Amino acid sequence: MNEIIDQLQEFSETVPVPLELPTFEQLVEVEEQILIGLPNDLKEFLLYASDVIYGTLEPVTVADPHSHTYLPEVTSYAWSIGMPRDQIAICQVGDGFYCINEEGEVQFWEDGDFNEDGWESLWDWVEDVWLEQ
Repeated sequence: MNEIIDQLQEFSETVPVPLELPTFEQLVEVEEQILIGLPNDLKEFLLYASDVIYGTLEPVTVADPHSHTYLPEVTSYAWSIGMPRDQIAICQVGDGFYCINEEGEVQFWEDGDFNEDGWESLWDWVEDVWLEQ
């Protein structure tokens, strides 16, 4: 995990207004808003790497409630169009969502179904999808 975070930080683009990392208290607030506990991998990602800007994918964030990537808003929208309530959105791509369950498994959901691709952990998804774009 630490190697992947280091790699993400190395690839991160410099932008005029950088993203901020959240506090642990902000993670607790997000869990209270969505009424689901965040898997440990997602917590680690949010605390240590959610300030990374790389490529075209924009994973969820929790430091700024006004951001278009704010986890509760992205997840609530995904639920409103049919994504199962036991899933948490981690990244919107067009009309679909990469999402994670409480066990930490990542899948892609679109048009009411999961595709056959899946990753055992958020870090596997980061390596196979986000860093490979």
